[in-house]
Amino acid sequence: MTKDHDHTLKDVIQQLLKAYGWSNHLDGVELMNSWEKVVGGIIANHTQDLKVRKRILYVKLDSSVIRNELMMARSKIVTSLNKEVGKSVIDDLVLR
Repeated sequence: MTKDHDHTLKDVIQQLLKAYGWSNHLDGVELMNSWEKVVGGIIANHTQDLKVRKRILYVKLDSSVIRNELMMARSKIVTSLNKEVGKSVIDDLVLR
């Protein structure tokens, strides 16, 4: 085996994730796992569901008061979540 065929395990795994289309899904999972760190524990406790579809994060909340407060900070939350993950995963946030 020559040195031309040497690849790191990280590179091989990244190629597999990209080839099978799992990369975007894992980015979404990482983003959802960052939700509590970005918005805080109180808001996370009122969060019932998180889903990422087509670069939009859908958030289901059990409090209309918190939903209204988060509506005012939507763009800041999107920016903070993407920054936490280290890449642009979502473009928008929909609060339900």
